[in-house]
Amino acid sequence: MPKTASKRAKAKKRVTKKAGADAGRKTTRAKEGARGKKAAAAKTPAAKGIRKKRPARAARRQNGLAELALAALHDMKAQDVKAMDVRHLTSVTDTMIVAAGRSDRHVRAIADALIERVERAGIKPLGVEGQDAGEWVLVDLGDVVVHVMLPRVRDFYGIEKLWDISARDEAVAQ
Repeated sequence: MPKTASKRAKAKKRVTKKAGADAGRKTTRAKEGARGKKAAAAKTPAAKGIRKKRPARAARRQNGLAELALAALHDMKAQDVKAMDVRHLTSVTDTMIVAAGRSDRHVRAIADALIERVERAGIKPLGVEGQDAGEWVLVDLGDVVVHVMLPRVRDFYGIEKLWDISARDEAVAQ
């Protein structure tokens, strides 16, 4: 059943009352009112079964975040730094970085410097674990997870072998 002229006028007034930040949504609301909400929902990519690809900006941000973390580790003289792309293995994170410190104090200092550097860049870590003990500090930055460990702890757990398929293949070949 088509809308009457008075209903259209009321809908248009309701849309035009909004100003400022809602300006971009006016056209969407007006279109939804004109063709109905079901028609608008059917036009979305999710309704068609099309999966949206990650925007290039998010990929650049993730790469920038990994580069920022690697730079912080390098500045603090972290040893044996290894970055692994784990997108094909898990949806939890995109990049996993593993580094070693010379002592528990050095491990904590590396983690503190990393946290400070990313906070200066405007990124708040999602979580930090293990700072008290200092043997293994995990800094979760969302798209990037950084493990800073003592060498003996790193050797004992061998998380590179768990997450890096090429390292796993080399261990099997030996």
